[in-house]
Amino acid sequence: MVTVSAGARLHFGFQNLSLARRRLYGGIGVGLEEPRVTVSAERAEEIEADDPLVREYARRAVDCLGVPGVSLSLEERLPRHVGLGSGTQLALATLAATARCYGLEARVRERAPRLGRGGRSGVGVATFESGGFVVDAGHPTGRFTTEPPAAGDWTVPPVVARHDLPADWRFLVVVPDAEPGRNGDGEDASMRTVVERADPAVSDEIAGVVTRKLLPAAAEGRLEPFGDAIGEIGRKNGSWYADAQGGVFRPPAGAIVDTLEGCPVVSGVGQSSWGPVVYGLTDETHAAEAREAARMALEDDGLEGDVLLTAVASDGAL
Repeated sequence: MVTVSAGARLHFGFQNLSLARRRLYGGIGVGLEEPRVTVSAERAEEIEADDPLVREYARRAVDCLGVPGVSLSLEERLPRHVGLGSGTQLALATLAATARCYGLEARVRERAPRLGRGGRSGVGVATFESGGFVVDAGHPTGRFTTEPPAAGDWTVPPVVARHDLPADWRFLVVVPDAEPGRNGDGEDASMRTVVERADPAVSDEIAGVVTRKLLPAAAEGRLEPFGDAIGEIGRKNGSWYADAQGGVFRPPAGAIVDTLEGCPVVSGVGQSSWGPVVYGLTDETHAAEAREAARMALEDDGLEGDVLLTAVASDGAL
């Protein structure tokens, strides 16, 4: 038996969504130690899995690897469609577990498209591979089509920057009990609409934040400048999505963001992907105060939900 475990990821936003610029997308995000998805696999003559999504990913993995089958159990799961990268991490964990139980290399970056992953952002694939804070190169804008490409008809964008972040940094992750974020065909349709309307001036502003603020802060391990940069990038991305999601941050994430921005020990507050997950950055010393602020933010907005503090993953999947 082989067991593969991978941490969630946060997605801070894209570098560009405008067709007027030469490269499209360019994901920015970070791998987390917690929460995790864990999959165990054994060789089998057919596909055996209780979870229907695991079965679908197993079918694709078996086809990729040219093996007869696999018996899979899902031991830990990430909440789906909340902004933690659950689909990509589950797909890649399924592929890696299936490959390893046959003594094969998973080659997740190469095979992720055949599992339907890594089509826009490469952050989830990159954090599965090696954790850390990552920025990817995006795709040439000329490849954009109004209809989504068939599964497998793309390559995962390469990583252009990766940094380990200080061990005492903690990401505050707030998961409100709310409607899941957009996914599947609905997400594809929304993204195409956003891309076709995106203001290129926002891309130019984000480029300055990435090169002059975010990357230097990551390289030097400076928490507040890093937090300020991801917060700014999140809001600029939100201006692209405002019509599609009902505001710079989708409800109820927007109310939580507004409340947490007033907390002096939390910086870089934003919404991961389509939400509703809200994140913020603090350090080990102020973790308890940050957690309490998040719980109060949920209470103030009349929401239930989970709050956790987690370190940045320094390695990829185990």
